[in-house]
Amino acid sequence: MLENFFKLKENGTDVKTEVIAGLTTFMTMAYILAVNPDIMSATGMDKGALFTATALSAMIATLVMALVARLPFALAPGMGLNAFFAFSVVLGMGYSWEMALTAVFIEGLIFIVLTFLNVREAIVNAIPLSIKNAISVGIGLFIAFIGLNNAGVIVKSDATLITLGSMGEHTVWVAFIGIIVSGTLLALNKKGALLAGIMASTLVGIPLGVTSVEGLKLFSAPPSLEPIMFKFDFSKIFTTDMAVVLFTFLFIDMFDTVGTLVGVGAKAGLLDEKGRLPRAKQALFADAIGTTCGACLGTSTVTTYVESASGVAEGGRTGLTALTTAGFFFLALFMAPLFLMIPAAATAPALVMVGFFMLSPITNIDMNDATEALPAFITFLMMPLTYSISEGIVFGMLSYVILKVLSGRSKDVSPVMYIIAAIFILKFIV
Repeated sequence: MLENFFKLKENGTDVKTEVIAGLTTFMTMAYILAVNPDIMSATGMDKGALFTATALSAMIATLVMALVARLPFALAPGMGLNAFFAFSVVLGMGYSWEMALTAVFIEGLIFIVLTFLNVREAIVNAIPLSIKNAISVGIGLFIAFIGLNNAGVIVKSDATLITLGSMGEHTVWVAFIGIIVSGTLLALNKKGALLAGIMASTLVGIPLGVTSVEGLKLFSAPPSLEPIMFKFDFSKIFTTDMAVVLFTFLFIDMFDTVGTLVGVGAKAGLLDEKGRLPRAKQALFADAIGTTCGACLGTSTVTTYVESASGVAEGGRTGLTALTTAGFFFLALFMAPLFLMIPAAATAPALVMVGFFMLSPITNIDMNDATEALPAFITFLMMPLTYSISEGIVFGMLSYVILKVLSGRSKDVSPVMYIIAAIFILKFIV
């Protein structure tokens, strides 16, 4: 049944590989179960209810990805978008969290319409192949940077913006041990290398005081959603501020999701000869439905997670990977203490390894054509430097259009690309 539905042999995979890949994806993004409630609760929302909303919205959206799109991508409330929700809209602009949830709900409905009309799929297909390959490279650099930062290997510096952290920190030791374990197993061509690195780091972190096991319980009932579920406020939907908030949510989620789908899809070898992702429309529906359901449950925008690349790196190629990840999000509802025990330093090795894997599409970029190579370079340079997938895409695609036009090769640019470029320019103005 699984073979026929997910076409495992056709995709060069099997049940064991897909399950390990799904578990690996979950382990690298399980931090969202702790981080999202922590960020969102700054608005006054109930932290326990936020945990349940985070797990449920991730499970629902990832199930849609697994069963409808049948792709190995997982979804959850997006980092960056939750910070914009809490610190800009609520604490910055002074709006209630109910109003912010309403903006997220409307965003989800708009995305469902745009996906149904094939607008989002047209955007995915319009991105030039060189930029698609660069997105994969950029995401790799970005998530490797996130992993090193989470472990304290790379830290903020007032003098040089970023610098090397203290090598005496136990989190750094935990991360490096995990990298060594994963790297050695990869060199030996062993399956489950990334997951083994996470587990080794978590265990090593116990005596080092990085992994906390104090009062650890395996099972607990999920907190009630009642304090935040369906708490909408439609009184401000026709204001200018609501328009700005909605546009920002739409823009960031649109291109974060597109970038992740294309970048991880390129690494997984899922793109066709024209650089198109199969069942892209269904994948984008998963994102739209996840965002809409997430808002109803009481959390911020749900988006496709770049950490899906960790599962792809373990061999995940079909929706069975996503189905496995969704299953672990369901288990997490009842095993929150166990999953939340995994420290950020323990997931860092997997993110660093995935960053390495994601560099391979750079060999597909024509470095002898400046109109292709330079925009690609700008794309993968700007992602880690701006800490944003969407901003990397913005600068890469704008430079692509400008260089093509100024070099007399405007015919290489599709009409959709001109429209996207105009939207990007409008974004900077707004």
